[in-house]
Amino acid sequence: MLLLVALLAPFIAPPLLAQTREVPKFEVDPTWPQLPSKWVWGQVSSVSIDERQHAWVLQRPGTIRADQKGKAAPPLIEFDENGKFLQAWGGPGEGFDWPEIEHGVYVDTKGFVWIGGNGKNDHQLLKFTRDGKFVMQIGKKGQSKGNKDTQNVNQAADTFYYAKTNELIVADGYGNKRIIVFDADTGAFKRMWGAFGNEPLDDVPPPPKVPEASRIPASMETGRGPEQFVR
Repeated sequence: MLLLVALLAPFIAPPLLAQTREVPKFEVDPTWPQLPSKWVWGQVSSVSIDERQHAWVLQRPGTIRADQKGKAAPPLIEFDENGKFLQAWGGPGEGFDWPEIEHGVYVDTKGFVWIGGNGKNDHQLLKFTRDGKFVMQIGKKGQSKGNKDTQNVNQAADTFYYAKTNELIVADGYGNKRIIVFDADTGAFKRMWGAFGNEPLDDVPPPPKVPEASRIPASMETGRGPEQFVR
């Protein structure tokens, strides 16, 4: 019996292996999300899923066609997990600097909404309640002084809330080259680091070295054709 199993194993194993490696298949749901018909939206820059499994979609009204500007939806829109529209808010207001270009949204475990931008002067992060009430701003528009600056960010790429220490961890990586950490309640600077845990620097990295043209295969330059060398 053992001999029979051993002989049949090569014929049984491939189909079973193929089943375990089957690629998941996805289907588009044309009814999700259900944006009110009076609105249109522009480029979607970020999506955050909160503790209620609601999707918070940050979009860029500034990218909407001129003839559609009057129908632009607010920058931030909340949907439930079935795509039902719940609320929308955002945009310039009193007491804070709304981003020039909306880039990132993150909803922390306390329900606060963090928003950042990647425009040239977007050196700030904004904190709101889930219904759009302004809470706090970290940094000021156009005030970044580089990677040593502990008060401002520079086109922050992403944010994350660490509940255990009540800290906002920021990937400050478009204008700067570092991770910077703030107290999530007060906005006070806690610490920062650069690549490989080192001190963040403002040095511009050297340009990549390009090998001599005579050593580059033609297929690498064009992406096709037989491999041959050029001079």
